[in-house]
Amino acid sequence: MKRMVLLCLLSLYGHTATAGVSPAEAARLGKDLTPTGAVRAANADGSIPEWTGAAAFTDAQRAMTRAQLEDLRKNRPAELENFGGASADQPLYTVDRNNMARYADKLTAGHKAMLTMYPDYRMKVYRTIRPSFFPKEINEATAVNAVKAKLTGTDDVTGAVLGFPFPIPGSGAEPIWNHKLKFRGSAVRRFNNQAIVKADGSFSLSKLTEDLKFKYANVKQPAGPDNKLLFYFLATVLSPPRVAGQLTLVHESMDSIGAGRSAWIFTPALGRTNRAPDVGYDNPSVGSDGEQFNDQVDVFNGSLNRYDWKLLGRKEMLIAYNAYAINSPRHKYADILRPHHINQDLARYELHRVWVVEATVRAGLRHSLIRRTFYLDEDSWSIAAVDGYDGQGKLWKVQEAHLVTLPFLPTTTGSPEVIYDLRSGRYFVTALSNEDAISDFEISFEDDAFAPASLQRKARKR
Repeated sequence: MKRMVLLCLLSLYGHTATAGVSPAEAARLGKDLTPTGAVRAANADGSIPEWTGAAAFTDAQRAMTRAQLEDLRKNRPAELENFGGASADQPLYTVDRNNMARYADKLTAGHKAMLTMYPDYRMKVYRTIRPSFFPKEINEATAVNAVKAKLTGTDDVTGAVLGFPFPIPGSGAEPIWNHKLKFRGSAVRRFNNQAIVKADGSFSLSKLTEDLKFKYANVKQPAGPDNKLLFYFLATVLSPPRVAGQLTLVHESMDSIGAGRSAWIFTPALGRTNRAPDVGYDNPSVGSDGEQFNDQVDVFNGSLNRYDWKLLGRKEMLIAYNAYAINSPRHKYADILRPHHINQDLARYELHRVWVVEATVRAGLRHSLIRRTFYLDEDSWSIAAVDGYDGQGKLWKVQEAHLVTLPFLPTTTGSPEVIYDLRSGRYFVTALSNEDAISDFEISFEDDAFAPASLQRKARKR
């Protein structure tokens, strides 16, 4: 009977296994491919240069402590904006609704829609800088994973340890797993401000602290080959007052057929902790007023098992990159959040090679977004943009992550992340920190800090 149930589950989630590449292919990593699988060379006309990586930053920038970064924010913010030499640049050209046809093959469907809908929407395009890099431990583990890692169905990853599992992908789900398993530091306390922006530009803010301890890709406490835990996550809502004090705890696994995601919520009004069965898929995330689904946090997270995934290949596209200016403390949230879209004068677009992946809802399953097209930066495996389509096949949710490389970790991540709702004219922004402290990437946590039994105790300490 147990075997029958397992076979049914495998049938539901797709049981096709993809194996690692040959040793000869893996040997390309660190040679004509970067250590994490990007094409090292420039493109044919040089508009995408050869990969730079760590060399884009000074020794001092790579070694910065949190205290030094806070000092820069307070006293010399222009230096923060010039990481990688970006702030001295002038735009090469600007894409707007009048000339967008000239650049059509470099634009996502979402960008085309925004350019068409809003006359003041434009994309300032700058020279391309390729600064993304990761610790040597991640690079070394990635080379091993390239041969050994295997994906069964959409969610059962085996044979991967510490690094990117699929640096030379052969199926559509593999790049998404690279995004999910990328190195982001070993632990972090993030100060996250979120905004729901109405069509007239008025907005309401919610404020959270988010504690994360990564179990996979943790170079300080590397997990063994049998580890299935990805991370522990604890979000504390600080405002608005009506939901202040709510705690959401998540234990994330890479095996949706087995443990999957476990979640708990402490609600101050009730004074107790309950299991949360719906912290996933297209259930709305906390503080987003329905504009962000749970699996749109970090652009995409959680199980892949409701979709069929197709790898469409590499393509040269305009994506938001080296987003140091928009994260500057010199810009307040009121400077960034404008009617219909963020202040595009603060956004920096560059031409990069991306992996394009298409996800289509499986027959017999459901999701509010029946189709999604993902664009992943080849240098960092970060998802830079997503086109999301509704049940009628119409473009609905346009996601964009403004990628920024943090050389002191090192990693590349999206800050801010934006979800445009083409139906309502509203949009949702997360990972804003301009008016707050820098995230604490030097913090450490014991595992029991993320025990469900500790939630009420934590609430009493607030």
